[in-house]
Amino acid sequence: MKDVVAVDLSPFLREYKGGRVDRLLRSTFVPASEDAGANRGVTTRDAVIDAATGVSARLFLPSRTTTTSNNLLPVVMYIHGGSFCTESAFCRTYHNYARSLAANAGALVVSVEYRLAPEHPIPAPYDDAWAALQWVASFSDPWLAAHADPARLFVAGDSAGGNIVYNTAVRAAASMTSVVDIQGLVIVQPYFWGTERLPSEELAEDAGAVLPACLVDRAWPYVTAGQACNDDPRINPRDEDIASLACSRVLVAVAEKDMLRERGSRLAARLRDCRRPIGHDDDNDDDDNYDVTLVESEGEDHGFHLYSPLRATSKKLMESIVRFINQPLPLPVLPAAFLPEPHELRLLIGTCEEGKKKNKKSSARPILGLPSRPYMDVFGYGMAMKRWTGPSSCLMHPTTALGKVGQGNASSKTRHGLCLGRARPGQTYMGSFSAAGHGSSVIKNFF
Repeated sequence: MKDVVAVDLSPFLREYKGGRVDRLLRSTFVPASEDAGANRGVTTRDAVIDAATGVSARLFLPSRTTTTSNNLLPVVMYIHGGSFCTESAFCRTYHNYARSLAANAGALVVSVEYRLAPEHPIPAPYDDAWAALQWVASFSDPWLAAHADPARLFVAGDSAGGNIVYNTAVRAAASMTSVVDIQGLVIVQPYFWGTERLPSEELAEDAGAVLPACLVDRAWPYVTAGQACNDDPRINPRDEDIASLACSRVLVAVAEKDMLRERGSRLAARLRDCRRPIGHDDDNDDDDNYDVTLVESEGEDHGFHLYSPLRATSKKLMESIVRFINQPLPLPVLPAAFLPEPHELRLLIGTCEEGKKKNKKSSARPILGLPSRPYMDVFGYGMAMKRWTGPSSCLMHPTTALGKVGQGNASSKTRHGLCLGRARPGQTYMGSFSAAGHGSSVIKNFF
């Protein structure tokens, strides 16, 4: 009786009538190591997030990291796949992938080890991911405290992990007690489904997909211990939940031959539609106040990037994710009170570079309106902004924004810039002010 199969979810697991669970899709355990030289330039360390539930994480810190305050790294909380019932953050497959992501993106990666079904059915994986997000966002871990940039927090995952990423972001948007600023989501080949077949799922039924539709049909009821069916909003997202997401950027990656491809593509389209601003002009991309990126890998099936990382399509997907993570931060929008009066827009700049080159006496040039493109060394803007905003403004005095804060201007070349917020000692800020359309202004070149 013990060897009689009760549930067969190959290639993930088999459960036997005696209660034994045989996980088929799993790779060998890999220990953490603080020897970056033996770990392809990445130091790794394990941390306990919640001792009561056993939730933990493996942190991946690229060796090129320095301890200077202006060299903080983006943080990627990564959630592994495995149909909610197998794989691990500590297995070779996901250890190697997270290490590669950390090295390529120059990011501090936190790979979450969450509880698995059937021993811990849904919602345990969601609760564990939520606990991990709170822990990461607290920046209480020594590595996070020393190296993480709180303004660049990403949540990423593949397959079931992509599903968990989405549902974690929905929970974060709905939370009234915990405010977490997620910069972006990376959702790779996400595990979403429904009670009705989509056209591509009908066609691919017998096409030899890695995840056949009959397997996907049975997986969700199993990992929820029979408490939910395939129209559950956690597996079949609702428009109102999609519209609630507060993060500014989302990358969705799909594979051409994946049974889940159309679900992922539709999620990206719905993200654009549900979060489209009122009065949006479909022909004007500049009218978007959000960023949804869809990446499709031609000729590939589910999980290809994990098991064939050296393939050209795997490298291309990694490059897309790295670019997404390292995009410049969204530019802050100034309140209307910060905008100058029209008569104050006639500012003068100092020495003209062209005049310098020709050894001629320089002359001031009037600037009518704010510049349409960002540039450096705009003399006079700092003092003008100070006059516009007054002494109580949160905008810093231009001399404070130069060079190392608290050390004066450490550069031999004078640089005038503006920045928002409070600077840390030893941190460098630079920027220039420009208009951003009707009734709004932004700081550009802000870093």
